[in-house]
Amino acid sequence: MIPLSRLQQLARRHGTPLFVIDHDALRKAYREFRRHLPRVQVYYAVKANSDPMIVRTLFEEGASFDVASMPEFQVVYQNIRHLPAKERQQWIWDKIIYANPTKPTDTLEELNKYKPLVTFDNREEIHKIRKHAPDAGLALRLKVPNTGAMVELSSKFGAAPGEAVDLILEADRAGLTVEGISFHVGSQTTNFDNYVQALNLTANIFQEARDRGYTKMNLLDIGGGFPARYDSTVRPFRELAKVINTEIDRLFPKDIQVLAEPGRFLAAPCGISVAEVTGKAVRDGKTCYYINDGVYHTYSGVIFDHCKYPVKAFKKGPTSICSVFGPTCDALDVVSMAENLPDLERGDLVYSVNIGAYSHASATYFNGFPPAKVVHENR
Repeated sequence: MIPLSRLQQLARRHGTPLFVIDHDALRKAYREFRRHLPRVQVYYAVKANSDPMIVRTLFEEGASFDVASMPEFQVVYQNIRHLPAKERQQWIWDKIIYANPTKPTDTLEELNKYKPLVTFDNREEIHKIRKHAPDAGLALRLKVPNTGAMVELSSKFGAAPGEAVDLILEADRAGLTVEGISFHVGSQTTNFDNYVQALNLTANIFQEARDRGYTKMNLLDIGGGFPARYDSTVRPFRELAKVINTEIDRLFPKDIQVLAEPGRFLAAPCGISVAEVTGKAVRDGKTCYYINDGVYHTYSGVIFDHCKYPVKAFKKGPTSICSVFGPTCDALDVVSMAENLPDLERGDLVYSVNIGAYSHASATYFNGFPPAKVVHENR
């Protein structure tokens, strides 16, 4: 982690609120993922944090990318514009998956020239892709258990296993090529059995498709959900990787292409917020601190992502349970109702770590307060 003295120095130089991106932490997370899942190609889920410099660092590390909108596609595309057109085309085919199962028609029309890999999970999408992006390759998004995930996705996305092969065959009849199957076990999944069940369901779909005459699939996309280690209750990634490796080796042939879409796992540890105490009050006997960052800004994950980011002080001393509120004139703007903090004064600084994913990425200008300034370290 960046030394606390350096964070304070950055706050003095740039002011607060501040969102510091540590590129060494980003590289470390990427390399850990690759080390423990060597068969799996990393497609970074850009939605976790679409900062162009994060994309650039991962691009330099050899990552591929999962995008879910044309603006995200363009953030990635900026890194390869210098390549000759033929090399750009090949890079996009190998390195980008458009993993939003439902796409606007104008997006499909814009994507078609790149012949991308896209996901789908219903009949309507098949007909839409056939008409507006017939040159795309397809991956069927399968509905799988999301038990215990911090953010459940299976109610919004995924074809039921019982209809999966019917959809694959319908896409084939429409003149499209289904390259393989994708799934997502839910965001911040600490229940490793979700992956076991999903991989077994997927292997069954592969077998059923072969039994019914479809033999063109050679791609397995195990999605995202890989948990960031926010605290010691999250088991080490190597333990999850061992489970995944065992099931992939048991269920799938050696030549199958395996990819994954980690977002939070890569982005969370690279983000640090630094904020300033702007107000202080005692309410019902409990000290309340008001800081110049909140849930409409860097701490947006408290609301949208069901996540907690402990607020820590640079100052030392005896602590007590306090509340921490954001700067807006909205009662929803509560960072925490129970933080152990020392006695702070206006102007003192606080910080939160592991706040790089689904935080600054969804910050707003609500109530006229701008998002935190972004600073890059170890780039």
